[in-house]
Amino acid sequence: MQNLALIGDIGGTNARFALTDLTAGSPQILQEQTFTDAGFHSLGDAALQYLEATNARPARGALAVASPIEGDDITLTNRDWSFNRGRLQQALDLQGLQLINDFAAIAWAAPHLAASDRIAIHGTLATPPAGPVTLIGAGTGLGVALLTGSTEQGWHVVPTEGGHASFAPIDDEERKIAAWLRVRHGRVSTERLLSGHGLSNIDACLRGIEPIVAPAVQTGSRRSKDVVEAALAGEADAVHALRRFCRIYGAVAGDAALLHGASTVLIAGGVVLHFLDFFRRSEFMDAFTAKGRHADYMRRMAVQVITHPNPGLLGAAVAVRTNAPG
Repeated sequence: MQNLALIGDIGGTNARFALTDLTAGSPQILQEQTFTDAGFHSLGDAALQYLEATNARPARGALAVASPIEGDDITLTNRDWSFNRGRLQQALDLQGLQLINDFAAIAWAAPHLAASDRIAIHGTLATPPAGPVTLIGAGTGLGVALLTGSTEQGWHVVPTEGGHASFAPIDDEERKIAAWLRVRHGRVSTERLLSGHGLSNIDACLRGIEPIVAPAVQTGSRRSKDVVEAALAGEADAVHALRRFCRIYGAVAGDAALLHGASTVLIAGGVVLHFLDFFRRSEFMDAFTAKGRHADYMRRMAVQVITHPNPGLLGAAVAVRTNAPG
């Protein structure tokens, strides 16, 4: 159908698909379904399963993928999926297929987020958010993007791989964590701490588990989900790890906002939503604003958590309607 487009948000853990009506007055998410990546050999298999399940025949498509978008050959950063855009477009019988970075998609979604789709951590909620906007989010990996412009002048998205910048520890405990991670990985990026596996790494280090070379299974480590559950139940070690995770998150988000000259910082990704009340009470904002002579500058920024259930799909719906790059 010429009025329908396939949209997708493809991460390292889940592949989310939906349809959007290109003739509607605003971007919509229709017939959404989520698939676990591990259940499929390839992105194409997952997308075909969705189209068969919905009996849909869209004319175009836009997929947000957790990877840099350079040329037609794509390899996901945190999933062993690779594909060629042209061959995938042909397999899905689409007239056109856009590929955008997954965090670029969230940036495209940002101007379309209602106040009810965000929770203020600091400052006030403006709709749309005041730009420039730094978007950062810990999920399977750590995504970072920049949104500039305005509704009147047009919005512009700059996708980045900022989650892979080097981690800069600021005290003895963080230097201990960095040294622990260096044994496992060599170079230590911020994604090694701020991601689905990051909290597990922090917890294991702080509990005194000896590091081993990745990708071997770390004996005695806990899943991040288990650390969160234990922290919310009051277990001291888990609380310690989660507090440190939030503090590191604040420092890294503040650095990104400084680099971008941001007026607003939007926090996305699925991790924080599992412990939002804890996060709001944490030292995140203390670390975010602890930028020496620029502390007052940091306090003038609005900081919000995105609570929209699928900002990546919403961004893909915006992109396919506007041929947005990213």
